[in-house]
Amino acid sequence: MIVRSFADLKAQGRYQEKPGAWTSSRYLLREDDVGFTMTQTTVAAGTDQLMEYKNHIEANLIIEGTGLVTDVETGEIFDLAPGVMYTLDSHDRHRLQATTDLRIVCVFSPALVGTESHDDDGSYPLL
Repeated sequence: MIVRSFADLKAQGRYQEKPGAWTSSRYLLREDDVGFTMTQTTVAAGTDQLMEYKNHIEANLIIEGTGLVTDVETGEIFDLAPGVMYTLDSHDRHRLQATTDLRIVCVFSPALVGTESHDDDGSYPLL
């Protein structure tokens, strides 16, 4: 059984942040050998990010806050609020806009190593 607190994550180097933009608490990573990654991410109000996970499928559950996610290919815009889930099941290029601080539980497959950071096109490399 794996049990971790936020304090554990900070002590283990599983917490990353870009001040004024986002924080990422990485509860499960590849080394945990469960086949996926689970994070809690906070996106700061007013941020606008263009991303495309070319190497991963990502599912997101909004826990707190409001914002918008846009499917860049179709132009469809979806409201984000607590209880809303969106999954980038086709490696969708998307735009995430946080109206307020957004707290999101994210699941990635395949699992992340934990040191990844977004490249120029908003994707994580496959490490």
